[in-house]
Amino acid sequence: MRLSDALIKEIRQEFPRFRTVDKRQDALSRAIDGALRIVTLGGQRGYLSAYHTVIGDTLYLPASWDATADIDRAIVLRHERVHLRQRRRYGFALMTFLYLVPFFPLGLAYGRARIEWEAYTETLRATAELAGLAAARAPELRSQIVRRFTGPDYGWMWPFERQVQHWYDRALEDISNEHPELRGTDLRSPIEHGEHAA
Repeated sequence: MRLSDALIKEIRQEFPRFRTVDKRQDALSRAIDGALRIVTLGGQRGYLSAYHTVIGDTLYLPASWDATADIDRAIVLRHERVHLRQRRRYGFALMTFLYLVPFFPLGLAYGRARIEWEAYTETLRATAELAGLAAARAPELRSQIVRRFTGPDYGWMWPFERQVQHWYDRALEDISNEHPELRGTDLRSPIEHGEHAA
């Protein structure tokens, strides 16, 4: 069984109502895509093609999913499982409020930033465990994730790059301490993960 298939089986055991939906065939996803293009002034144009989105118990998959390597699917699924657990912890209404409102929907979305940082920490942990600590430390992955917080992909949710870099360094240090056996490993170079939303 492929790693990603085994992980989907685990997720369904934890969340029996879990399902996946192709964004291209989903009217809600197409509506969200249109809205995001407007509010980000065209900055977020990859919602349907590159971003994975959990809403409730459903994981909405982008067009790129079919061509995604198994190990990268597993990393994405571990990120999205964090969002499923957050929704269970907070409840759907509070999770939605925290994700969309405080402090501001765009430009200073601390609630969204903290929710996503928990999930992106799992992205780094999964990358280290599945691809090696060197892959988690790769400058390309760092640049991509920092951009998620400071750029239009998530509506400039936390545009303070120095603080995001600090979070990133602290997460890598924690993961390295959790897994000393991974130090020096480099199984492959990371590719772009468009995992996200809540």
